[in-house]
Amino acid sequence: MKRTAPSTASPDFTHERAALDRGARCVVGLDEVGRGPWAGPVVACAARLVGDAPPGLNDSKKLTAVRREAMVPLLLTCCEVGFGEASVEEIDTLNIRQATHLAMRRAVAALPQAPDYLLIDGNDCPAWVDCPRELLIKGDGRSLSIAAASVLAKTRRDQGMVSLAQQHPGYGWESNAGYGTKSHQDGLAKLGVTLHHRRSFAPIRKMLCQ
Repeated sequence: MKRTAPSTASPDFTHERAALDRGARCVVGLDEVGRGPWAGPVVACAARLVGDAPPGLNDSKKLTAVRREAMVPLLLTCCEVGFGEASVEEIDTLNIRQATHLAMRRAVAALPQAPDYLLIDGNDCPAWVDCPRELLIKGDGRSLSIAAASVLAKTRRDQGMVSLAQQHPGYGWESNAGYGTKSHQDGLAKLGVTLHHRRSFAPIRKMLCQ
């Protein structure tokens, strides 16, 4: 298993091409979003580029919300994609790290074809990975496959949080995506904890113990 340090370049197909040159046939980028929020699920995406990546594809954090949304239909035409989620209940039961790994496993299982090489964002390899893989620190800014997974996971989770915000107004989830912003803290102070809050996270646990 490789661990590769980051560079300052934009994402490209270098790591995918190297794996293909070594004999891999199905190279997949894997990323997740939602480790840090106080509410909502963690979402993972596995993406395999089967066509040319859209111009401007990059780490989701480097794109505006409007640009990310515009990128989604383009990505869905050039990628094979699998999504996976881990619920708030699973996060509280397993811990956020293990729940993230579960979401990633579900994303890979949802692909139309099992990968024979994984490019994983970060430096934490899930125990279930049983094929050749490469861990890329800040991989969403280095690998086009991971960048695609990053954008798709981010937009999917953000859309889910907008839906939850409509059911539970007052927490600002439509804009803060469940992170512990002031608007979210103000909502908690006024409205209390919902079923969508992560009770294992210290700020929520502290509120419940008061």
